[in-house]
Amino acid sequence: MKSTKIYEGSHLWIMFGRDENKPDNIIDSNQYMVRTKSHCLLLDPGGAEMFAAMMAAVLHYAPVEQITDLFASHQDPDVISSLGLWDQALTNAKLYAPAIWEGYLRHFGCESIKYMPIPDKGGTIKLDSVELQLIPAHYLHSSGNFHVYDPQAKILMSGDIGAALDAAGSPMFVDNFDAHTEKMRYFHQRWMPSNQAKNDWIGRVRKLDINILAPQHGRMFRGDDVKRFLDWFENLQVGIVV
Repeated sequence: MKSTKIYEGSHLWIMFGRDENKPDNIIDSNQYMVRTKSHCLLLDPGGAEMFAAMMAAVLHYAPVEQITDLFASHQDPDVISSLGLWDQALTNAKLYAPAIWEGYLRHFGCESIKYMPIPDKGGTIKLDSVELQLIPAHYLHSSGNFHVYDPQAKILMSGDIGAALDAAGSPMFVDNFDAHTEKMRYFHQRWMPSNQAKNDWIGRVRKLDINILAPQHGRMFRGDDVKRFLDWFENLQVGIVV
């Protein structure tokens, strides 16, 4: 599994992904970590089959006792089916996840980790001097869904929005936006069911100062490509593939 620092300032953002050793029939995913002085937050830490590789990668940046927080944008197995394994490995951690999915996510195993239900309106996560905002993204594609915005790093971890299926050796960032849209089109039309929800999210996100849009699958967007993506997504009719 590869790791890439995408922000380094008062704290770190690290992306983990492009695991060339994963089975071919398992979708590739991006996992993220926010590292502060004494805390680590893992964002969408991945499926159970990714746990060993993810743990090994994370330990290059922090000891296990400083992995204090987890975040799940929604309930999908590629997002958080590793929960039961993290539950055994971490002795004093919290999971921030949608309130409506608590009874379902606990099926993955959540005994020692404290479940922190996110209300529909969103909330915050505080790590030392860093405060992250939990941005509602309901129905995109999950009925209870959230993204994480860091106003200091100007990063929006956007879950399945912006996702694309790409080769393990592909670049970390989009380098040709027009060509990349063809890798996103079917995914967004198939998995995003509501144009109203899409437009509500776009209106909310356009108010944020974003330098990097970091989805859960495929390449990240930075600089002008963030606005290009929002414009493209706004004009895309979703929920139409049958």
